[in-house]
Amino acid sequence: MPDFSELSDFLRSRRAALTPEEIGLPQLAERRRVPGLRREEVALAAGLSVTHYTRLEQGRVHQVSDSVLRAIARTLRLTPDESGHLMDLARPEAITSRRAQTPRTSGAAPGVRQLIDTFTDTPALVLDRRNDILAWNAMGHLLLAMHLPFDAPGQRDRRPNLTRMLFLDEHNRDLYPRWHDEAQLAVASLRLVAGRHPHDKQLAELIGELTMNSEEFAQRWARHPVRTCVAGTKEIDHPLVGSMELSFQSLLLPEAAGQRVIAYTARPGSSSDAALRLLSSTLCVPNTSVPTNLD
Repeated sequence: MPDFSELSDFLRSRRAALTPEEIGLPQLAERRRVPGLRREEVALAAGLSVTHYTRLEQGRVHQVSDSVLRAIARTLRLTPDESGHLMDLARPEAITSRRAQTPRTSGAAPGVRQLIDTFTDTPALVLDRRNDILAWNAMGHLLLAMHLPFDAPGQRDRRPNLTRMLFLDEHNRDLYPRWHDEAQLAVASLRLVAGRHPHDKQLAELIGELTMNSEEFAQRWARHPVRTCVAGTKEIDHPLVGSMELSFQSLLLPEAAGQRVIAYTARPGSSSDAALRLLSSTLCVPNTSVPTNLD
């Protein structure tokens, strides 16, 4: 059975963002009480009966065909990420038992930790699907969380979480000149993961914590943004070396469900490359968390 609240809220949010003209329907003269599309208009454009679409949006349809979901996704102009999210919400029974299982993450494998430690000049992290930091190398720690103990990822009760840090840790928040863009992407990515893993208790607890303690998170979460992001650029204003524009790339670890390595690099010869090298030079010895004084 679909999750009534999540599915209903998601479809309503997408209906509200469109006008009849955008989906090829005429704009009627009467005044509309609410912005966006009505259920009747979505059903008409998707070739569905109003009753069937209404029952689906209310979570009262036990089985939904691929063709119906594709028609709705096409009508609501959903992106590929949003279409996949709709499928997850409308047909949670299609989520495999492997995906539905949510064992408590024990940490990064020793071989993966050893791998990122070889990236002596490249910041790197190991994350699980909830964005818990399972490991970082010396540069990853220095870049994103030099105010935290270096051994924090190895301690389950103190393990940092990138999304929590972004919204609730002022030190981390100050790293991002374009914080609002970072926040929007973080929420959109978390929405996608939550749809794929509806039985993850720890993920639900994280979302609840952020909703209760950050109005900015709660407002963004209510808009139902959905987007995956495995590569891109980030602007960082680091307290030791100043502004940098870094590229990041995520690499999934196939033997560790949901875990991935993220590495940050700068364009060779750029000022960001020089800043990253300067940051690397502040390390006293490899894999320590105490930088030398730049003065």
